[in-house]
Amino acid sequence: MGSKLTPLVKPVRIGLRGVAGRVLAVDALNAVYQFLALVRDERGELLRNRRGLVTSHLVGLATRFSRLAYELGCRFIFVFDGPPHPLKRAEVERRRALRERALEEYRRLLEAGEYERAFSKAVVSASVDEWIIGSSKRLVELMGFPVVEAPHDAEAQAALIVSRGEAWAVASQDWDSLLYGAPRLVRYVTLTGFEWLPSKQAARRLEPELVELEGLLSSLGLTRRQLVEVAVLAGTDYNRGVRGIGPKRACRLIKLYGGLDRLPSAIRERLPSNYREIVELFMNPPVREDYSIEFSEPRSDELYEFLVGENDFSPQRARLVVERLEAAWRRQARQSTLEGFLRP
Repeated sequence: MGSKLTPLVKPVRIGLRGVAGRVLAVDALNAVYQFLALVRDERGELLRNRRGLVTSHLVGLATRFSRLAYELGCRFIFVFDGPPHPLKRAEVERRRALRERALEEYRRLLEAGEYERAFSKAVVSASVDEWIIGSSKRLVELMGFPVVEAPHDAEAQAALIVSRGEAWAVASQDWDSLLYGAPRLVRYVTLTGFEWLPSKQAARRLEPELVELEGLLSSLGLTRRQLVEVAVLAGTDYNRGVRGIGPKRACRLIKLYGGLDRLPSAIRERLPSNYREIVELFMNPPVREDYSIEFSEPRSDELYEFLVGENDFSPQRARLVVERLEAAWRRQARQSTLEGFLRP
């Protein structure tokens, strides 16, 4: 879910042309959860191979990212979460309970033949397991994209990659990469995207939008630490917010008093006892310094076998994925050669 900053952030719609040719650090499981929620059959059931293993995420990853590479010349670094940070245990348990309740309701609605309502519960009930994570990593590596494993939060690791100039922006739906110091965040990186809104039983069209950290801080009149403190006051994945204080009021309070430590005692006493530790976790998160980023030519034969032989993709769909990636790789190789020739 991430931090509750939506009312404070005004993204700029940049469209597909705004991400063309860019390298993006993808919050991998954020994307996987999207596909698990949306790539389903007409009854709301996940797609599966002949062994009964889920393939909805593979369909989404292969289709979306091969098209973005082929049609827009994008390249992707997939960053995967590590084990949840100890401070995140309560939120992990809360989400698990929500998914279990949604799954029970989904099954009940299916039995009753209420397929539209069941689909909305299917979106909420999506969860990952070792197969989904492992098969996602294998797929993107076969596609030629590097995989980076974070110690804990993928968005923190992705923020470091962007800060080092190894990618242009973090690609995620959540705001947390900004709190971790990412200079740029791009949301809704998809060619034909839509977002399912369970509360409204409807979908809305999406297009890529950009948030730049420096511009956000300037517009709010905050430092990055103060933005983190606003998030902690309103609620993050590491803590419940103070009841009755949303993002806008939290922003006003931090600007008025300067920080969490200076808030009136009546408010400060309602903060979690470890709020300083949470702030420091955002400001200096655990990240892996020794990661490696290397783009490679798609392993076409292995990729085709993985899709068709192991996961029952149609040969036509698998060939299209492979052909897109091969064409994107050839174009990138030509461009690199030309840049090297023209460089003084």
